[in-house]
Amino acid sequence: MLANAALGWLELGLPNEAQAELQRIAPPFQRHPVILELRWRVAHDLADWEQALAIAREEIQCLPTEPMGYIHQAYALRRIRGGGLEKAHNALLPAARLFPELDLVHYNLACYTAQMGRLEEAWQWWRQALKVTADTTCLMAMALKDDDLRPLWSRIRELSRKPDV
Repeated sequence: MLANAALGWLELGLPNEAQAELQRIAPPFQRHPVILELRWRVAHDLADWEQALAIAREEIQCLPTEPMGYIHQAYALRRIRGGGLEKAHNALLPAARLFPELDLVHYNLACYTAQMGRLEEAWQWWRQALKVTADTTCLMAMALKDDDLRPLWSRIRELSRKPDV
């Protein structure tokens, strides 16, 4: 019930109210996967990157075989004071080995490396994301709206014109 209320507040764009609902959940349930995800979303929406990072690390500890903790950790590390692209990239690299069939991991690594100016490496991550995705059309559309991948846009557009993609 409290999780549904928190989700409702988040959907209304009211993360402080969502956070208040989540704080009412008993401590033993704070590490439930659904609650961890909601807590991370609240921290994200509040741009509380220190809290987001702590929650992501809880996710990894509680759910080491699930990818979202790794993705959340990298996302927070990119934004946290003292973090940055290199730290986010390095934190996400293990996920590429753990979850080789997850396009979002490769996609995010492409974003980080593109923003670091390592364009050939970014292209290789992008191609790997494309190789494992279930929906190439959706992934290409997303990439062509993502400023992080702007340095690759011309190559992505060219690739999208090829009939075998």
